[in-house]
Amino acid sequence: MPRFAYAGIDLEGKAVKGTHRAPSRGDAEVALFERDLRNLRVTEKKSVLQYEIAGPRIKRVEVMHLTRQIAAFLRAGLPVLDAVHSIGAESENSSVRRMMHSIEDGLRTGERFSDCLDRYPKVFPEYYRGIVRSAELTGELDTVLGRLSRYIERDLEARRKIKSALMYPSVVAAMSVVTVVILAVFVLPRFKDFFESLDAELPLPTRMLLAVTDFVGAWWWAMVGGLVIALALGWLVTRFQPGKYARDAFLLKVPVVGETIQYALVERFCRVFASMVSAGVTLTDALQVSTNALRNRVFIKRLSEVGDAMLEGQGISGPLTRTRLFPSAATQMLRVGEETGTLDNQLETTAEYYEVELDYKINKLTALFEPVVIVVMGLIVGFVAVALISAMYGIFNQVDV
Repeated sequence: MPRFAYAGIDLEGKAVKGTHRAPSRGDAEVALFERDLRNLRVTEKKSVLQYEIAGPRIKRVEVMHLTRQIAAFLRAGLPVLDAVHSIGAESENSSVRRMMHSIEDGLRTGERFSDCLDRYPKVFPEYYRGIVRSAELTGELDTVLGRLSRYIERDLEARRKIKSALMYPSVVAAMSVVTVVILAVFVLPRFKDFFESLDAELPLPTRMLLAVTDFVGAWWWAMVGGLVIALALGWLVTRFQPGKYARDAFLLKVPVVGETIQYALVERFCRVFASMVSAGVTLTDALQVSTNALRNRVFIKRLSEVGDAMLEGQGISGPLTRTRLFPSAATQMLRVGEETGTLDNQLETTAEYYEVELDYKINKLTALFEPVVIVVMGLIVGFVAVALISAMYGIFNQVDV
């Protein structure tokens, strides 16, 4: 049975604290209230082993669900404190339950909902907290949370499509590599001993294959060490801003892949920007938070110049065009929204347009990647098979002669 730590005040006005075992936090609060304790703060206690098993990580899908639940509770007329309490009491995820209980404690002490979310920057990104903070000021928290849940759902769906699109070629590549390794490590050495015992002259493909396997067998430690060093250097370089910028710039220039990444970043930027503008955030603040949500150093650097231009009164569509990061269709849509005063609607429309375009780019990338992987792996496996079969035929011919 879970154990809960509590702190409160008894009827004589003395501060008391201790622990209490109960099936849930609500049961613990009721039991302590019946013991004439008031101003209670009850938190669930966990052992070190339980913390290690449960872990502090909360997946984005959990954030989407709890955001949608809070929005539904608020639309039904419940205060945010009761909504948070209900989610914390009913959640099956221990990490979510502890987080919601902590947020509830903060709300009970008079903190704002956004201030409570600031304690969990790894769970709630900066744009999420900024949108919630603005929504509290405008009184549209339920509507904005509903938009946030839909945005997170679309983002998760896009990631799922990318993973599913790469699944088949990845499996084909992995199986092909395993096949080649088995042939090279277990089959070829037996054939090599057999060929040497017959003192037969091997065909060129077989000699080439044996030379490769002998090289790998003799220098595998150097190859593994070189790979580890290369990965370590790559990791070290990308720890610094110049290395991160060079990596992001390189990815944007890769054919097909770079355009897919660009469309994904444009779609996310427009989604976050639209949500923040609809929540009443100023354009400069919305631009800054939306830029940081991209995590791409090239976009972050060039969009910071857009913020400076906006402060000088140049608007947003013109400076965005000069960055050369946004397709012309996107900047034209934003220009229309800026001129007609419907920037939030145009941002949402642009995001939806590039969401469809992103699906097309992902399908195109998959259609290009699959045959390349299959052809390359087929050539490798085919070469190994030809080398073995030609060796057998060559030996038989020499024996017959």
